[in-house]
Amino acid sequence: MLVDRVRSGDRSAFDEIYRRYFRRVYAFLDKRLHNRADTEETTQEVFINIFSSLDSFRGEAPFAAWIFGLTRRTLAARFRRKRHPTVPLFEEDEDQSFSDLAANGSSQATPLENYEFRERTERLDHLLENEVSKEQRQLFELHHLQSMPIAEIAETLSKSEDSVKSSLYRTRKLLLR
Repeated sequence: MLVDRVRSGDRSAFDEIYRRYFRRVYAFLDKRLHNRADTEETTQEVFINIFSSLDSFRGEAPFAAWIFGLTRRTLAARFRRKRHPTVPLFEEDEDQSFSDLAANGSSQATPLENYEFRERTERLDHLLENEVSKEQRQLFELHHLQSMPIAEIAETLSKSEDSVKSSLYRTRKLLLR
């Protein structure tokens, strides 16, 4: 059985698992994600999870069912990770922003929240200056700050839409870590 061969260190056995299930896993994820870059990245995550979880396969169910259960769990985890708390990207006059919060019925920020806000802002500034390339920053600003659609960004910069989406994803991932 392929699983036993992988467990014993046979790399070609895992290559065979990949070859057998790649198209089905990819198609399953593509139907749900509707984004080529996200689908490719999630497919990679699935196969990493398959490899690292093979010891948990007990053979009680068909191997394909086990793979698609793991695929569903990987996809669900990806959706959970996408729900990050937002942090304002612009430094605003803190007194004004807090009075706006109070006017909207929200309570005033606590000293801890103020500290966390400043800390996140400093980390974000550091990342933007030291780890985000000029191109990534430009794409991020065009899409998230100027609300330019991805198709328009791609046309303006002579890039494919998938390239723009992929770069934006990597930039967001960097900024949210």
